Amino acid sequence: MLRRLLLGLIAAAAMATSAAIFVVALAFTLYALVEPYWGRAGAAATVAGVAALLIGLLGATIGLVARARRPKPRLNAMGGVAERIFELVREKPLMAISAALGAGFMAIRNPTYLGSAIRAFLEGRPPKRK
Repeated sequence: MLRRLLLGLIAAAAMATSAAIFVVALAFTLYALVEPYWGRAGAAATVAGVAALLIGLLGATIGLVARARRPKPRLNAMGGVAERIFELVREKPLMAISAALGAGFMAIRNPTYLGSAIRAFLEGRPPKRK
């Protein structure tokens, strides 16, 4: 599992590097196309303007996607546990992150602790029936 995680991280780093190289190559291409007509300063301003426009469009798109309402997930048989986890993450995100990191470190050091923690969480109080 650790090997798959490391390979995934390496693949993500390779993709990010490739994307960065691609963006720089496109910037140089745009500069080379515009430079004979507008000179060095105009070409540099054009590249900067196009970059600012793309960043603005990307930011607006991400903002619209973030505002979109998503339907509530349907709760299955494990609804009580899933519901408690989602409530914890919504109400206290920093506590949820620190708990996840702590559980990860505990699992690395001693996997039996993780099994005990999961069992204690799942055997907690049963979900309320309506």
